[in-house]
Amino acid sequence: MVGSVPVGGDAPISVQSMTNTETTDVPATVEQIKRLEAVGADIVRVSVPTMDAANAFGAIRNQVTVPLVADIHFDYKIALKVAELGVDCLRINPGNIGSKDRVKAVISSARDHGIPIRIGVNAGSLGKDLLRKYKEPNATAMVESAKRNIDMLDAEDFQDFKLSMKSSDVFMAIEAYRTIAEQIDQPLHLGITEAGGLRSGTVKSAAGLGLLLMEGIGDTVRISLAADPVEEVKVGFDLLKSLHIRSKGINLTACPSCSRQNFDVIGMVNELERRVEDITTTLDVAIIGCIVNGPGEAKEADIGLTGASPNNLVYEAGKPHHKITNEALLDDLERMIRDRVAEKQQQQEQLIAKS
Repeated sequence: MVGSVPVGGDAPISVQSMTNTETTDVPATVEQIKRLEAVGADIVRVSVPTMDAANAFGAIRNQVTVPLVADIHFDYKIALKVAELGVDCLRINPGNIGSKDRVKAVISSARDHGIPIRIGVNAGSLGKDLLRKYKEPNATAMVESAKRNIDMLDAEDFQDFKLSMKSSDVFMAIEAYRTIAEQIDQPLHLGITEAGGLRSGTVKSAAGLGLLLMEGIGDTVRISLAADPVEEVKVGFDLLKSLHIRSKGINLTACPSCSRQNFDVIGMVNELERRVEDITTTLDVAIIGCIVNGPGEAKEADIGLTGASPNNLVYEAGKPHHKITNEALLDDLERMIRDRVAEKQQQQEQLIAKS
């Protein structure tokens, strides 16, 4: 459990991101965390490199509700401090915390506070002895590093941990995750680290993590992008939706557009996505610019739009609902989406009340 979020087993695969503000800038960090929570982030990681940042973390923890992971390196006292301040998970490498006594102190604190640990193995920060042994970072070296860290937790009979095996090389990450998945039962946190910008990083992450997820490997994911962290959460849910693993928010099907289109599909889809990005209730929406594929897609969606002349046809729950002109498309679809979302939320509340 990372706060209120279960990780592993039959739990839904959670989507994470990480703040990129200065942690000591409490207002900016709180604002970013709330933006991440607004688009559905299940867990947010915060870097805590100094004791000043640890004190700031305490103030941040008091102002947000989403579970927080503290990213700790080297100074074990920082881990002890954030544990006292209400962190929900510690991301550490036991090997770089220091002596066995220091590692033991962190594990003891995590146990006392009911806090899980994430062991973070990264191909870019392997130990010098492993690099001498293997000459360069590779999956075998990553697995050996992971097992060394796991042994430190095993020595203290601490099993409440998850593990990440991140590399910027897709093939290296896949091999490392596949190998360790056969050797431990604990949850795996998936990521292609330093994947790149919004477009290239999305492609690399989808290629690597998508393959692992389809093999049943992975319990929580972070899409690492050189972009606004909000985009990481959006891409994470888009990836899970595309694999039919988990759905949150608007699942938008749209044609790439061609000369048959009866309205500006690309412009409309981009604007509609912007307008409804605050919605986290699951809803299928199809926007097709012509009558060739439009009816078939629209009938499978909660709300569908088929381009036609002189007026476009809107479907609801698989049935033709009304016709509409191009000028009224955006406002009408947004209204229908929000009305349908409100109905779903009301139905869910009624079910909860009955139970």
